[in-house]
Amino acid sequence: MSSHLVNIAAHLPRMADLQPDTPAIIFPRNDIQLSFRELDELSDRIAHGLTAIGISRGVRTVLMVPPGPEFFALTFALFKVAAVPVLVDPGLGVKNLKTCLDEAEPQAFIGITKAHLARLLFGWGKGSIHTLVTVGRRLLWRGATLSSLIADSDEEPFPPARTGRGETAAILFTSGSTGPPKGAVYNHGNFAAQVSALRQSYGIRPGEIDLPTFPLFALFAPALGMTAVIPEMDFTRPGSVNPAIIISTIQQYGATTMFGSPALIDRVSRYGAQQGITLPSLRRVISAGAPVPAAVMERFSDMLDPETEIFTPYGATEALPVCSIGSSEVLAETRHLTEQGRGVCVGLPVAGIDLAIIPISDTPIRHWGDDLALPDWEVGEITVKGPQVTASYLNRPEATSLAKIPDPSGGFWHRMGDLGYLDGEGRVWFCGRKAHRVITPMDTLYTIPVEGVFNSHPQVKRSALVGLGKPGRQQPVLCVETETGVSQEEHGRIRRELIALGSKYPHTKSILKILFHPSFPVDIRHNAKIFREKLAIWAAEQSR
Repeated sequence: MSSHLVNIAAHLPRMADLQPDTPAIIFPRNDIQLSFRELDELSDRIAHGLTAIGISRGVRTVLMVPPGPEFFALTFALFKVAAVPVLVDPGLGVKNLKTCLDEAEPQAFIGITKAHLARLLFGWGKGSIHTLVTVGRRLLWRGATLSSLIADSDEEPFPPARTGRGETAAILFTSGSTGPPKGAVYNHGNFAAQVSALRQSYGIRPGEIDLPTFPLFALFAPALGMTAVIPEMDFTRPGSVNPAIIISTIQQYGATTMFGSPALIDRVSRYGAQQGITLPSLRRVISAGAPVPAAVMERFSDMLDPETEIFTPYGATEALPVCSIGSSEVLAETRHLTEQGRGVCVGLPVAGIDLAIIPISDTPIRHWGDDLALPDWEVGEITVKGPQVTASYLNRPEATSLAKIPDPSGGFWHRMGDLGYLDGEGRVWFCGRKAHRVITPMDTLYTIPVEGVFNSHPQVKRSALVGLGKPGRQQPVLCVETETGVSQEEHGRIRRELIALGSKYPHTKSILKILFHPSFPVDIRHNAKIFREKLAIWAAEQSR
């Protein structure tokens, strides 16, 4: 890519020249595939059609289309014309979706028929949207259909807009699992840095086969020159995936890379262990969205070649990737420290990221100073600076001022909202969300170091520390979800064993209240991040 052209869509025509007939995306569900040349040409035609109806540079455009040929072609077309896709997870719920779209103030809306019906019913973007495109059948509303746009458009190539690094590229909303969803403003430099970091960190090469089970991550595959095989699954419920379909898709297409949430990895690994299945084609597995339990990592590793790593990049919607670590290091060393309550090691910062730990605070920090950085081993808030870090939230000045620290030397630091510390080797240890710390009259407890101790019990699937009462006077409560097959009659014994386990460590010996929950509420995006706010409400009701 030219140094003057920083546009993620520019990777596509380059790959179409490099490997024109190689499949870019494959959809086993309906046996459809598009080569890099076909995807590039289709996105060119859509780009011509979009500009003809006024969707061009800077136009914020809601995209509500499920993963399929149209989703990929539309996304690359929107980047080519330098419009600004607004991507909101439909699983956020009607109320949050309306709030997000009101904040985004979109001027255009591209969606399937069902999305347009919801737009009309719930008044999404009523005051700002003036251009409509329907993917599928148009009913009571005006505007174009995608098929008519393609039919009426120019067949000439559409050169990607010459966007600069700082030009807004997209609005990606956070999952809202620890507060109201916020629109992270991505610029083209952020996307370029992400593609570079993924290629450099994981050695991805053109010609590989990717199985992405998260739609946004699937967009990186064509940019990296990989064939993306889009599995048959409900992308809003990765934790309920049919593992046999995922495994057969990997085997049928010889996938070399797989991206999946910890919940999906867990489900596939349990099935694979029961059936004695191996997946020798995979060269790397990438899992993000929440820490991957070591037991899950070990189980899935048994399905892979010995040299194949499961990588767990750490980051967030606002900054990804930040750190990364492989399964060999976790299983040989850091898992044992996690089980002793040291937190979860997320590895070294990736190339280009500056990282520091600063004192825990819930108020804005007006400017950066090197004296903010804490020494190794001291728990504080993780802050990062680098080209893949987004600069602001859309129309949320208060949230932006809370999350960003201006650096007098240039740029800014992003506060991850996560707690952790640096060890003597420069590795980062994650200790949980800042908002989830439990402040008792005696101490401050961090979720991940506490839960790591109790999760080592063989009959505990996962646990969650919550606090009852006001910070400063909170009572720590451990919520526990047991493995399948554990009966309620066994809860008394397990509770006693957990209290005995907790008594071995200073930071867990005060946890004497343990509640058993049938199935933890989890985030809507990855089905892996525990929804502790809901658990805290449940624990309070149980304790009355």
